[in-house]
Amino acid sequence: MRLAVDTGGTFTDLLVEDDAQVLHMFKASTTPADPMCGVMDALALASTHFGMSLRGLLARCSMFIYGTTHALNAVVTGNTARTAFLTSAGHPDVLTLREGGRADAFDFTVASPAPYVPRALTWEIPGRMLADGQEHAPFDDAVVLRIVDQMRDRQVEAVAVCLLWSIVNPAHERRLGALLAHHLPGVPFTLSHELNPALREYRRASSTCIDASLKPMMTAYLETLSRRLTDNGFTGRTLVVTSQGSVMDSADVARAPIYLINSGPSMAPVSGRHFALADEGTDTVIVADTGGTTYDVSLVRKGEIPWTRDSWIGLPFRGHLSGFASVDVVSVGAGGGSIAWVDHGGMLHVGPQSAGSQPGPACYGRGGTLPTVTDASVVLGHLDPDFFLGGTMQLDREAARRAIQDHVADPLSLGVEQAASAILQLATEAMVQAILDTSVAQGVDPAGAVLIGGGGAAGLNSVLIARRLGSRRLLIPQVGAALSAAGALLSDLSARFQSMVYARSGDFAYDKVNAALADLEARCRAFIARQGDAVSAPTLTFWAEARYVEQAWEVQVVLPSPRIDGPEALAAVLEAFHAAHETLFAVRDEGSEVEIVGWGATVACPVTGASRQVLPSGAPASEGRSDARDAVGSVASGALGASGASGASGASGAEGGGEGGGARPVGAGRTRKAWFDALGHVDAEVHRFETLSPSHIVHGPALIESSFTTVVLHPGASAQRRPSGSLAITPGSA
Repeated sequence: MRLAVDTGGTFTDLLVEDDAQVLHMFKASTTPADPMCGVMDALALASTHFGMSLRGLLARCSMFIYGTTHALNAVVTGNTARTAFLTSAGHPDVLTLREGGRADAFDFTVASPAPYVPRALTWEIPGRMLADGQEHAPFDDAVVLRIVDQMRDRQVEAVAVCLLWSIVNPAHERRLGALLAHHLPGVPFTLSHELNPALREYRRASSTCIDASLKPMMTAYLETLSRRLTDNGFTGRTLVVTSQGSVMDSADVARAPIYLINSGPSMAPVSGRHFALADEGTDTVIVADTGGTTYDVSLVRKGEIPWTRDSWIGLPFRGHLSGFASVDVVSVGAGGGSIAWVDHGGMLHVGPQSAGSQPGPACYGRGGTLPTVTDASVVLGHLDPDFFLGGTMQLDREAARRAIQDHVADPLSLGVEQAASAILQLATEAMVQAILDTSVAQGVDPAGAVLIGGGGAAGLNSVLIARRLGSRRLLIPQVGAALSAAGALLSDLSARFQSMVYARSGDFAYDKVNAALADLEARCRAFIARQGDAVSAPTLTFWAEARYVEQAWEVQVVLPSPRIDGPEALAAVLEAFHAAHETLFAVRDEGSEVEIVGWGATVACPVTGASRQVLPSGAPASEGRSDARDAVGSVASGALGASGASGASGASGAEGGGEGGGARPVGAGRTRKAWFDALGHVDAEVHRFETLSPSHIVHGPALIESSFTTVVLHPGASAQRRPSGSLAITPGSA
């Protein structure tokens, strides 16, 4: 058995893959003050469902994969270690000056953001390397030892080291690391050339400081997680989701916790790529994951998941740039818990504030009084108050109506249904804009891409989003409510290595480049060897960061081969760069010289025994159930659980009825009053997600429910269940 947990701001998702490779999904409320509570509550639900103790469940599990926002939350709230920053002499203000951008370029009343590490904890280190790796000024041990004494006096808890051009010659950084280890024992430190050997001093310094500041807390947190699992009988392997769309051993992540920043959303495109290929045979995908607080948009372009070093923690130019390579995800404050409000000028807004899990939307009955997207869906009849989370959590329809009446309908002189519809439409527009901003910037036409809707709230307005984008197909996976957790089960153990070797196409340094590529391959092979029998069939991908001469930014290009042995091999690399540049920017300049500023390799190791396909519950054997030995498994009918307001008090579902709750009528003939703008109140057909047969086509207006999501089919839309279990929707037109 394998477990995958994704801790979100509102709910903690748990997927259990049993010995038959069937998936069982559970949800528990997240406790922001102690995220481990949600994890243990979800595990308690699973153990109850399987009819065994928590210890018995964990003893049978070989792998626990964990995704958490704990590191990100710590940086946002400033709950990190007291960190010192050691930088080259003459560069103490690199964290203050940044790269010069401002959020409000012409508003000089806005104060510049404070540096991640204050100047009072910043020290200048003598010694200087040049861009070609030559030593310009020597390192001075005596000065460094005096600085170590000062750091000790100021009770520094972590140290970040970022010296100029250490990515070319790290000798000074290595010497500084040796002195810190010997004279400041027990204080963790991060060396920039080891963590993030990339160009641009501010980004490298920022990532180094963030990583160092997280080490004490995340080491303790991951040790606590491992200890609590071990104390409850778990003897398997603990893996952690990373920001690069892969998983790593928890011990490795503790040594470099910056991998956890923005790690949660990175799994959604991994799932999206899988389902789009399995269901639609396409490798160009827009993945939209609707959580309680945010709407996360990512892409898959020609089978590849784009990455970025431009991830901000907090608002752009006002927060802190991670500077670390991660899956390119754009988040906007528009989720199921986003609060609707009317400003003093009578303008309706949705988000970015969220009701979270406590108190949550007004309909949760936990004391919340402000209207949210979820409340709007309850008022419109799109959500069944008696079947939320499979019936384990009762929603208060009247509380939702009062919240919308008081805070939106009355101020805008609208009816309650019209106000609820306006909330949903405004949230939809924010989500559409996020998709357009992301897809167009990456050279992807939304009209030609498949849209994947993930997250528990995805089904509420995904049809509307697909229509606005002109998308030909919308997919809602059966495990879409736990899309990131599903991605964790599909992901590989992976590592990314980089080397800074400068080269120009006009005078290419074949020997230096091939030596760097050989070193990268050796590091990948060493990573594979450390995994032992836990992985199988590893793959290595080599890439370069290239640009036209005098350009400011690079494009990552996959190398056709792991060596560049002559002009013909170099021409293939240059052609790959020209093609990539043309795809992104519609410009191809074969007459310009190309410079390559960095080389890298990524090694991906599929986990032994991990499955690679999701099948539906109840799928006929002819559709792949009996012969698929490499399947992630299906979401078992009646094998879902959910915890409501009381944490782990929910029950698992009944066979043939409501998974996670009491029995529900299924099949044709059941209807519910629901509001659609074009029709007003109508009797919409209600179908159960897991009981739909692949041959049955559902036409809107209709509602397709499971314990964890409701898909709203607007008039003109149609849906059909795929053999994989996904719901394939043709959005149609209003």
